[in-house]
Amino acid sequence: MLKRRTFVKSGAISAIAVAAFGTLHWNGRKYVADDPTTTDILGPFYRPGSPLRTNLVPAGSKGTPLELSGVIFKEDGSTPLEGALIEAWQCDENEHYDNTSDDYLFRGATKTDQEGKYHFNTIVPVPYKASPSSWRPAHIHLLISSPQCQDLITQIYFKGDPHIDDDSSSASPTAANRILEIETSGTQKTVQFNVVMRKHIPLDDAVYARICGLYQLDQGMAEFYRKDDLLMIKRNGQISEGLVYAGDNTFEGAMGRLRVKFEIQQEGAARSVIQQASFNNPDMVTTSEGTKYLKY
Repeated sequence: MLKRRTFVKSGAISAIAVAAFGTLHWNGRKYVADDPTTTDILGPFYRPGSPLRTNLVPAGSKGTPLELSGVIFKEDGSTPLEGALIEAWQCDENEHYDNTSDDYLFRGATKTDQEGKYHFNTIVPVPYKASPSSWRPAHIHLLISSPQCQDLITQIYFKGDPHIDDDSSSASPTAANRILEIETSGTQKTVQFNVVMRKHIPLDDAVYARICGLYQLDQGMAEFYRKDDLLMIKRNGQISEGLVYAGDNTFEGAMGRLRVKFEIQQEGAARSVIQQASFNNPDMVTTSEGTKYLKY
């Protein structure tokens, strides 16, 4: 039987520096967090296999240098999480993502030290046009994974960006604590992003084995595969989201915009029902159903 995951809703933040906790309180010795850091969409440009490096800036970049750093905490909000893998990716100063080259430009990964600390040297990202009529605000993507906690897909945004209120992800109340101030000291720009992970409740390997595979849908095809404790979905050959288990044979993406419910049938068969909310209009939901026809 699948175990049920209980999600903790994000609360309001008590202001302290630019940490991105849900809620903070004083325990008599220090500030600790009650709520985990909120998730965000994976976006269409995630590439697995980013090289281990903290300098994401290629030679010749004309972007404004930025140091991103912070601490990753376990679910209690006070215990540093050592050895967590942090993957980071963003667009360059010309609004482009490197989606194809072997250089993985403006992409990289690192692991937290014994104190849960991490850092990247990058550039201040820029907004870019997501469609002829819409812009995405400047942002940096992060995927944080650890065997000890639930993997986290999230993004950070920056105060003063004129497109924050026009983007459905950054304008969501769940993103409020991830809109950060860029500090300037001399010529150095820095931003700090501290993270509180969720508790990891593993699912049985046999469950993933039953649901992973290629599905023929009534609207195209979808592939589901496991990455640590995330269920990744690939549509039209593109990785589109990482899903976490939400109970009742259902997996959810960030902000509940993508939900997939599985029906496990006899002799290894499985069906899926995918509910996808529109990026620009979360109230507009499309549903597609399908059956697994290839297991590998």
